[in-house]
Amino acid sequence: MGKLYDELAKDYRLKEGLKTCINCGTCTAICPAAEFYKYDPRKIVDTVQRKDDAEIEALLKSDTIWYCGECMSCMTRCPRKNGAGLVIMALRNLSARLGYFTYSEKGRQLYPLTKIMTGNILKYGYCVYPETFKMEDHPEAGPVWEWHTQHLRDNMERLGANYQGKGPGILRKIPQESLDELKAIFDVTGGTERIETVEKYSRAKADEMGMSMDEYTTYTFKHCSEGHFNNED
Repeated sequence: MGKLYDELAKDYRLKEGLKTCINCGTCTAICPAAEFYKYDPRKIVDTVQRKDDAEIEALLKSDTIWYCGECMSCMTRCPRKNGAGLVIMALRNLSARLGYFTYSEKGRQLYPLTKIMTGNILKYGYCVYPETFKMEDHPEAGPVWEWHTQHLRDNMERLGANYQGKGPGILRKIPQESLDELKAIFDVTGGTERIETVEKYSRAKADEMGMSMDEYTTYTFKHCSEGHFNNED
């Protein structure tokens, strides 16, 4: 047993997600991500069970642990009620904490996602927020969604939302007092520290790649090299 496994074993998600794995492969068979990505949750669980630090470090620095969608279909079908998805969460947590996520293309996307989503939560009180959803970043959303963003306020009114309004209602303006409470929760639970850690390692990687943080954010968010998908063979 190595030091990395010892750190991994402290995560309750590993304890909950890896109890009596029999290596049957049901998790891989049911996994939506495994259908598209070169991704095998059974192999990841098998690697973790060997408790070898070199293998675990390779996982922490790999694209592999970032393919999971955390849908937890694996747990619903596992005959032993294990959860490969929980093991993945524990691996991602350790990868982020140690800065290993910057070694992989998919891992580096943790920075823009952290910046956008936690930024939305702390500034607006919502994880996904219309004002920060830019069509140039999401061309896959298509022309219907583009039209919706161009007529956002009119559409919200037609749908009965209280968009940015006071009082109750969908997408209402969240009071500053509530936003301050959210920030306090982030501070107490380690969320703020995680944001700062991800930014620290990402900034160092951006410097290494010769990019500004804005350039790094755009590049990591949009760039996808070959080799990730099953249909590329």
